[in-house]
Amino acid sequence: MFIACDSESVADWATAHAATVLWHPGVGLNAAVNNSVADLRRRGADHVVVAHGDLPLATDLSSVITAGTLTLVPDARDDGTNVAALPAEFEFEFEYGAGSFNRHLSRAVAAGLPVGIRRDVFLALDIDTPTDLTHPLVQEVLPAWLPTNLVNLTHHLR
Repeated sequence: MFIACDSESVADWATAHAATVLWHPGVGLNAAVNNSVADLRRRGADHVVVAHGDLPLATDLSSVITAGTLTLVPDARDDGTNVAALPAEFEFEFEYGAGSFNRHLSRAVAAGLPVGIRRDVFLALDIDTPTDLTHPLVQEVLPAWLPTNLVNLTHHLR
């Protein structure tokens, strides 16, 4: 597993969890992802899966890999791109932020890349806003001690 980051604390966490850090300090998310995909291509990777750290229900991401295809997994609002999987040989530039799903889809089509859309209820759940923490599936995986767990909020209001 590889973790693209520019945070020393994230790099320390990744290293402690046996991940290889792809260090790109001070360049921002888009450049860090694009540089990391290029790094993996140079290292001989066949396929790359880009998934963000705010996906509480992501487990085995190998299911999004489709040979010869750029696979996009949108968020629950069809706004962001929560997961993207692509052959490392594909020249594709990521640009995250609001509207990234449609932007990525349009870029792939314009470039003539084979593209697939995978809708996955678990991978569509991301933590972008405080209300995302109230989703029942997210509540199931929040640790009991976390103050944002609704069980704890209800207890604290009594």
